[in-house]
Amino acid sequence: MGFAARESCGGFSTLSACIRNNARMLLTLDEKNPRRIFEGEALLRRMFRYGLLDESQNKLDYVLALTVENFLERRLQTLVFKSGMAKSIHHARVLIRQRHIRVGRQVVNIPSFMVRVDSQKHIDFSLTSPLGGGRPGRVKRKNQKAAAKKAAGGDGDEEDED
Repeated sequence: MGFAARESCGGFSTLSACIRNNARMLLTLDEKNPRRIFEGEALLRRMFRYGLLDESQNKLDYVLALTVENFLERRLQTLVFKSGMAKSIHHARVLIRQRHIRVGRQVVNIPSFMVRVDSQKHIDFSLTSPLGGGRPGRVKRKNQKAAAKKAAGGDGDEEDED
């Protein structure tokens, strides 16, 4: 799916538009207005928590500059790919959907999951996943069983030949 198609159906364009509209509405209010102070700080705190803004960008004007790309960079799918856990962005999506990825202790199977800054360092393979040291997959178990049988059977065959 191309970027233009993703932008129209992803919901991130709607999300960024709503956030920018809220910031625009708050900027029209007086600087001393309690609503602007309270809601503005809450909006900025949320942007910091999700890594959409830096701590140095602590004004509502910076919220207006946010784009859809900023939101797409914070998706779990993108972060799994950029961390090197997946070979491609498509592989990252498959790993997430097949429940191989966890954030903290929680297994997440939604590729569009918005990752917070403090959770980003806790992205890892699931404990039950074969990729994360869990039980091997079906094919690997079958191959191990065949190898064990061959090793046990191979030793017996050599003794019979002597």
